[in-house]
Amino acid sequence: MLDLIGKKILISGASSGIGRECAIFCSKIGATLIIIGRDKSRLQNTLDSLSGKNHIQLLLDITDFESLESVISKAIENIGKIDGFLHCAGIESTVPLRSMNAKKYRELFSVNTISALELSRIISKKKNINPNGASFIFISSVMGILGASGKVGYCSSKSALISASKAMAVELAPKKIRVNCVLPGMVETEMTKKMILELPTESAKEIKTKHPLGYGETIDIANLCAFLLSDLSKWITGTELVIDGGYSCQ
Repeated sequence: MLDLIGKKILISGASSGIGRECAIFCSKIGATLIIIGRDKSRLQNTLDSLSGKNHIQLLLDITDFESLESVISKAIENIGKIDGFLHCAGIESTVPLRSMNAKKYRELFSVNTISALELSRIISKKKNINPNGASFIFISSVMGILGASGKVGYCSSKSALISASKAMAVELAPKKIRVNCVLPGMVETEMTKKMILELPTESAKEIKTKHPLGYGETIDIANLCAFLLSDLSKWITGTELVIDGGYSCQ
């Protein structure tokens, strides 16, 4: 049976979308959580929706790399050593190559990639991690293995997570830490709904048609992440799991 009873899980990007759904579902099946977000009211809303007790919320910018370690380590001291880390924080960008610049690339990589690596470094320290093992999951994207016009920056940042997870899986295996990537297709969240509204009608229809099973729901991703965080997946590491309603089959 799938459960996370007794596990301490840290989730970034928990104030909305996939991160929020993952937090709620993980709490329902027994996890105690550290949830991270930048929006105070939304993060509080997530906290209020959690089952169980003793959860911790951290209102912070995960790209503030100078203060990240002290804040995270203090929270772990209070909740106990970590059994799982789920990086859901991310930003989307559809900008043609001619309009990209170093600033835009830095913003994408800081949120989507570097913060995941920094959080992994901090959490995997001996003082912070469960010595019996843990599971790290990065929410990448099917765009991390495919290409699309206007997605050079976004695809690059999500693809980097996949490569990083493989290297990290090998390096952290002696600590019994598993590292995997989840690659969603189009999932209905506030961020993706806003993106779709900004597209021409025909382009929006085309994207939906390319998902044979239709758009995904946040609970679809939460189900998979909970499995990867649980002991049921104890022999899975260094891989990417595509969950895209058939998008990449075509």
